[in-house]
Amino acid sequence: MSDGSGLVGTTTTVLLSGDALDPTPRQEPRSVTPRPTRSDVAFHAVSYAAGGLTVAIMLAVGLFLSLRAGSAIQAAGIDFLIEQQWSPETGKFGIAAVLSGTITIAVIAVCVSVPLALGTSLLISEVMVGRLKQWSITLVDLMAAVPSVVFGLWGVFFLQESIIPVSRWISTYFAWIPFFAVSDQGGAPLTDASAFTSSAFIAGIVVGLMVVPTQTSIMREAFMQAPAGEREAAFALGSTRWGMITAVVLPFGRGGIIGGTMLGLGRALGETIAVYMIISPIFTINWQVLKTGGNSVSALIALRYGEASEFALSALMAAGLVLFLITLVINFAASSIVARSRSGAESEA
Repeated sequence: MSDGSGLVGTTTTVLLSGDALDPTPRQEPRSVTPRPTRSDVAFHAVSYAAGGLTVAIMLAVGLFLSLRAGSAIQAAGIDFLIEQQWSPETGKFGIAAVLSGTITIAVIAVCVSVPLALGTSLLISEVMVGRLKQWSITLVDLMAAVPSVVFGLWGVFFLQESIIPVSRWISTYFAWIPFFAVSDQGGAPLTDASAFTSSAFIAGIVVGLMVVPTQTSIMREAFMQAPAGEREAAFALGSTRWGMITAVVLPFGRGGIIGGTMLGLGRALGETIAVYMIISPIFTINWQVLKTGGNSVSALIALRYGEASEFALSALMAAGLVLFLITLVINFAASSIVARSRSGAESEA
């Protein structure tokens, strides 16, 4: 018995000492990296090619405008940004008037579109359910495909007659605000309907209705990504639906609201056909947004392109280059804001 137990003890001691003195290093677990299949390689190649082609096209457009606008910018210099007249044949031309009109129309469009887009996106994401919700999403997305000329015709032949009384009322009761006053050169107020037609206000409303679907889609996607757990926690604490929206959905979708607003602003800055059909072009800065007359860079290009000489065409290219740069900056800023917003959370969708 003692010999057997001694043998077992000796064997155990030898095995333990062998493990402790084993000179072989312990190997780390190997990482398994799957080999990409042909479909993966093709997908990556197509994706990189599409992204590179998009950037190349954008750079090519900017380069083309820069080359074609070189002679006009060299001739006008800094006066190109501060001159109101547009007469390339006489050497006096600039985009101060049309650029101010472009900004005015875009700001009015954003003021009209943002409340509509915000309310529509909240209605779709937080109130509607089932098929009604899906139909509403489809309908809003289809509205973005309506051509600009259709909005322009609708604005000229239908909306303008309905907006003129509203413009007259605003001018009557809010004329103490310089932007809402409508007066002649002597300062006397105007009340005739012809003084309110083809104004920047009407053009801004039409453009605002055009950008509502784009803004609604972006805001809706941001709101629908709000985590379901935070929504349920708000309800569990006794919050109402509106309280849950203000406490959870709106803070979560702040990036989508800002990004959608700025993308809509970029679209409004570049709108051409609708503005061209509604606005009455002038080449002076019109601070009275309700009064007849205004202009935009895109409408100027559409109006003067057909009859432009070589130098006048270069001046139009310079105006397009300025609009291209402004729109590019706004869209990049919107994309960066949307990218920094909260994402990846669970949603009810």
